[in-house]
Amino acid sequence: MKNDRKQAILDIVSKYEVDTQETLLALLMDRGYNVTQATISRDIKQLALVKTMTSGGGYKYTIPQKAQGSGAKAAFSSFFSDSVISVDRAMNTVVIKCYTGMANAVCSKLDTVGYIGIVGTLAGDDTIFVLMRTEADALELLDELSSFI
Repeated sequence: MKNDRKQAILDIVSKYEVDTQETLLALLMDRGYNVTQATISRDIKQLALVKTMTSGGGYKYTIPQKAQGSGAKAAFSSFFSDSVISVDRAMNTVVIKCYTGMANAVCSKLDTVGYIGIVGTLAGDDTIFVLMRTEADALELLDELSSFI
């Protein structure tokens, strides 16, 4: 039942612009799944769904692309260019400024791409701090991310 529900969530998110957990809950109930909002929240976390900006300026849940070689980096670069305002660095820390509300989604995708030299990431609402192992790693990441903007 749990796997069927999760598959239904993936199907719904891929077909509709689901902007809230309540919307997802209603669409699941239409399919015969009687679940709570807490269950939906857990499923969203386990499926690693992220909110991305729609063409109309709203947000919707989307299925993240799995990191698989250059295809993942190409998908990331497109998403990055649509979500990021600027990239800078201070010593071995790269600072990414995003449009309001996009930092968590960008950070999540950055974590899945698997850049070498990243020690850890921290995202707020519109800013991401990326701690790099060395200043050289930070310069390299800054150059690559800057090329996406």
